[in-house]
Amino acid sequence: MFKITPKNVEKMIINYSPNFDLKKRQKNKIKYLIYHYTGMKNDKSAIKRLTSHSSNVSCHYYITKSGKLIRMVPDLYIAWHAGKSMWKNNKFINYNSIGIEISNPGHEHGYRKFSHKQIKSLIKISKLLMKKYKINKKNILGHSDIAPLRKIDPGEKFPWKFLNKKKIGIWHDINLKMLKTLKGKKSELNLHKFVTYLKNLGYNMKYSNSYELRKIIKIFQMRFRPELINGKLDLECYKIAKSLYNIKK
Repeated sequence: MFKITPKNVEKMIINYSPNFDLKKRQKNKIKYLIYHYTGMKNDKSAIKRLTSHSSNVSCHYYITKSGKLIRMVPDLYIAWHAGKSMWKNNKFINYNSIGIEISNPGHEHGYRKFSHKQIKSLIKISKLLMKKYKINKKNILGHSDIAPLRKIDPGEKFPWKFLNKKKIGIWHDINLKMLKTLKGKKSELNLHKFVTYLKNLGYNMKYSNSYELRKIIKIFQMRFRPELINGKLDLECYKIAKSLYNIKK
């Protein structure tokens, strides 16, 4: 496997995609890391799509099924990975982010767990990028976080809790035994406060109806309560959101 170090990541040119903005951005414009799954059956078809002129999609880094790291767009160029998206006051997150695609067939083709080798590569490249561009752990996001009404990747099998232990991304600090007692309970719920908590985290909470609200709740559950994804607000989800709201750094 390619050894990931600051020096050889800069030198790595393996499979460039033609799909990026020609104008370079300043280093300080990079604020986010966005994780995606490919949603395609295999590496060959995913790489073909990400490097095809006609697809209009790309990423900065690609992690294969075996954990190999491929560089597709240099960091200072804007890759086309996020599409219509928003986090906090930033719209069109492509402009401020580095996109990492991870090989996985996704929900349409037999969604599976991400392998140990894939996550090992992801941790290494993420830590390097976080250090190089001073990316806050709160700005490590999934595609679904920045486009909750359109996207569901990287999905409920993505190991956010494990990554948080490696200081990548955020996770709540509520005792698991206590959380279990809250599952399904409706007492003390305040929808307005829940929406405020998610909005403070960065989610775009402009929903038009109850269906869209349920969709956003499902996305939140996929990331922070993956064992039960039903789109229903209960006391467990509420307390998790409140805990995340209180994270300072």
